[in-house]
Order: sequence, then C-alpha cells, then structure tokens
Amino acid sequence: MEGKEKLVINGGCVLEGKTRVNGGKNTSVAVLPAVLLSDDVCVIENVPDIEDVKVLVQILRSLGAKVEYETPERLRIDPRKAEGTKVESCYAGRLRASYYLAGALLGRCGQAEVAFPGGCNFDDRPIDQHIMGFQALGAATETSDEVIRAKVKDGGKRLKGNDVFFDMVTVGGTINVMLAAVKAEGKTTIYNAAKEPHIVDLANFLNSMGARIKGAGTDMIRIRGVDHLNGTNYAVIPDQIETGTLMIAAAATRGDVTIYGCIPTHMEALTAKLLEMGARVTDMDDAIRVRFQNAYRPVRVKTQVYPGFPTDLQQPMTALLTTTPGTSYVQENIYKTRFGHINPLIHMGAEARVEDQTIIINGVPQLHGAAVEATDLRAGAALLVAGLMAQGITEIHRAELIDRGYEHIEKKLNLLGARIERESPSLM
Repeated sequence: MEGKEKLVINGGCVLEGKTRVNGGKNTSVAVLPAVLLSDDVCVIENVPDIEDVKVLVQILRSLGAKVEYETPERLRIDPRKAEGTKVESCYAGRLRASYYLAGALLGRCGQAEVAFPGGCNFDDRPIDQHIMGFQALGAATETSDEVIRAKVKDGGKRLKGNDVFFDMVTVGGTINVMLAAVKAEGKTTIYNAAKEPHIVDLANFLNSMGARIKGAGTDMIRIRGVDHLNGTNYAVIPDQIETGTLMIAAAATRGDVTIYGCIPTHMEALTAKLLEMGARVTDMDDAIRVRFQNAYRPVRVKTQVYPGFPTDLQQPMTALLTTTPGTSYVQENIYKTRFGHINPLIHMGAEARVEDQTIIINGVPQLHGAAVEATDLRAGAALLVAGLMAQGITEIHRAELIDRGYEHIEKKLNLLGARIERESPSLM
C-alpha cells in the first residue's frame, strides 16, 4: 500500500465527551475562489485547516492574490493584483473544487483556463452542466488536453445574464454559474438549482460584498449583475459533513458525544436515520448530542440531494451499519461508483455487497482490525469509523485523503477517548 500518511487505530473504544466542529470544507472551497470577484481585501474566518484549503491558497497566490494567515482559521486575501487567468494542473489536479476557479475567473477577467480537477476519483462527475451554464452566459468554451477553457465571446470582458436551465441538480454547476453571473450584465436566473447549505452560505458571502442574489436555498436562484464588489469580513458556516461524521462515530462506538458549533437543522436527514435505528439524538441551539440506548435496528438509507440524506455521509453510515443487527440497505443515488469503501470493510469482517447501486449489509457482531487503504476522502472517513469499532489494530493507509476534508481528525477523536496515532513516511 502506498501513501504519505498512515493512521493506526487501537479500536474498541467508546467515544464520550464534548467537541466542536470546524468551519465548512464545502463552503470554504467555494468562498475562496469567490474572493477573486472582490475589488478589495476580504477576511475569511472559520476556515478549516485542511489540505483542500491549503491548495486553494497556493492557487490564489499563483494568480497574483496576496494571501496571509492571520490565524490558522482566518485568512486575509487581497485580490487586487490577481491578474492571472490560468490554473495549472499541478494545483488543479489536487482537489475537485479547483473548477470553481473557472467561474470566478470568468466573472473577474472574462476568461479562464483551468486544468481538469483532481480530488476523489470515485466517479466521472462530469462538468457538462457547468459548461452549458457558461455558454448560456455568453462564453465560448473548449475542453481539450485536460483543460477547461472559457472566454467571453467577441473579445468582451463581461458575461451577459441569461436563464440557465440545469438538466439535473448539480451543486458544482450551481456554484460555478453563480460565480460567473454575479458581475454579468443584466439578470441571470438559475432553474433546478441545488439547495445545499454551502450554496446559501456562498450567496450570503457574495451578498455581503454587494452582490444581488435572491433565492439561494430554493430551486430557483435570481442574480442581478453588479459592476463592483467590495471587500468584506465573513465567517463560513460549520461543516455539515464533519458534524455528521462525528455523529456517526459516536453512534458507532455506542458512545455519548455532544458536538458544539454545528447547525442542527442541516443534519435532519441523518438525525432521522439515527433515531430510526435506535440512537438517542438531542438537538440544541448550536449543538447535537448523540448517545447509545439499548440496541440498534437495521434501516434503509437513500442518498438524495439536499435536504435528503447526503451522499458524503453514505460511506461513514455504511460503516456504522456493518455491526447493526439485521439487514440494512444503502442506496447510492448521486454517484454511480461511490463504493470504494466496501472491499476494505469486508476485509475487516463486514458482510456487504453491492447490487444495482444498493449496498446490502448483513450486520455482524464485531469488525476486526486490518491494514486497509482509503480510496477517497469519505471512504477514508468510513474506515476511520470502522477502525474505532473494530477489535484490534487498524492501519489506514493514504490518510492524506482524509486530511482533504477533516481538520486534525485524529486529535479531535483522541480527546473523546479514541486511540489513534499518525505515522508519517519518516516514521514508517
């Protein structure tokens, strides 16, 4: 197994205590490219200290922006001298959200050249809806040589507002068209828009700079283009997926954990499933408590666009269900091949198989520790949950994939009673 980092878990622990969730990955990777649309300095707070954010900081600097860390979670970004329009593959290939630079650069400069994004490779995740949106706003586009090229037609610098009809709900496409449209001439209406919390947060951020966006959080977003956007101070929302992963880990270890700094209404789909399977979940103003009662029951889970069950929590939830008595079913409706966690879980003693996009799980009394490899970010989170439950030692190779979305996750879990050590190449 190859990888830069390895997590070694001494399993069988019970997580107990209090913790606090970090700022949202999915919001941060949209907000940081959006800063390029500003005409002045922006200060972004509650930014998670994760690999995807670090790569985006490198990209912004490569484009000419001045980026300073005032604290590990607060960035001061001055985009006024950002004149670059090209994002090289050495950066773009390291995270999926690099394609948001296409929309942001189109809105700022009228042109963009962005190498194809990297990140998790569990599905093709086509960008045809993004391209269609750019074309609707008056951009000429080309995708060749693993590069996305887009430019305002006829040598202009500003896109033109228009109606954008998505053929399918797409989070990335919604964000990219929003970024491209906020400085376009006239009015843009996005139909069949995604409704995720980080889309609402991005709209709030852009509006705090002077954008005119209405309807974020519904399936129709209306944008009135503006000439200028001012600087702003903004704190991103808490991470919905980190919150959910911690909730699942608490349930999986039959523990009792209170997660502070979260938004309980964002977690309603997961909360409903945990309650259905027999966990106790208590919502407070900005906290959620998850604790074990007596026994768990099998459940059926279907991933859906927000406000349905998040695809990003499918893999950790599957890990939890491997030791839930009876037969559970998890249907993946968003990404066709998001099953990279199944074979490693089977290697740890799980009884699971995939049939027609559905994972059929027969609960076993106990998982056992093993050497496994993370295939993507959320698969890594699933193996982390499995390792906490398992008896014996679990080694998760390629832990750097987990670092893309979770800030120092092993330290946070260790404070709750986990026993996790990180081994770097120099120690391996």
